[in-house]
Amino acid sequence: MEMSEEVVMDALDGTETEKKKVALMRVRVEAQDPTAKDVDDKALRRFLRARNLNIEKASALFLKYLKWKREFVPKGFISESEIEVEQAQQKVFLPGYDKTGRPYSLILAARHFPTRGAQGVEQFKRYMVYCLDKTCAKVPRGHEKFCSIVDLEGWGYANFDLRGYGGGIAILQDCYPERLGKLFFVHVPYVFTIAWKLIYPFIDERTREKLVFIDNKNLKSSLLEHISEDQLPEIYGGERPLVPLQDE
Repeated sequence: MEMSEEVVMDALDGTETEKKKVALMRVRVEAQDPTAKDVDDKALRRFLRARNLNIEKASALFLKYLKWKREFVPKGFISESEIEVEQAQQKVFLPGYDKTGRPYSLILAARHFPTRGAQGVEQFKRYMVYCLDKTCAKVPRGHEKFCSIVDLEGWGYANFDLRGYGGGIAILQDCYPERLGKLFFVHVPYVFTIAWKLIYPFIDERTREKLVFIDNKNLKSSLLEHISEDQLPEIYGGERPLVPLQDE
């Protein structure tokens, strides 16, 4: 198994300077929100790295996250009764792990049919949190990140959901910073390249660096560079059956 990205990052960036900044950030955020005491240093470090070790900016993002968590996830988790419409579409799976030991999710984007209106957007965002929490729960010790494959085969305008996508991207970037390792797009249709121009502005620079578009001609070989065959889904020529995320 390859050395995990997180182990490498800890070796390179776990400097005394970084540790001191985490400590200073903790003093700052605990003074403004005592519930920050319940969050470990690794979480604070992710927010700090997401803001290039700028304590002021990282603290502001983290305090915003704590407020969001209290308001959007008051029970501490999203129950399945809150996301029944999204869950019924069976569009997200957790097939296995990549070669570095990170779990990865598979999203069949053509199965997403947005529910119109504000309630539909809110349910999609709750589903996003549910999926992220499920995925993060599978991250093993020694790792902090996960990967995702977004399969766009059959995707069309009926699946396009700008408000939902924008809300989901914001949650990923602001509430789960430095959790995403790589995001692979496969079976990308031409129509998506048009919609992508509307989605792209929502994505920050750090996240953009993690996006990989895979050509159909080299699909299996490209995925096998990152995921071994016994962990690759059957639909890509691997050995893993697809089990809906809620059944994991």
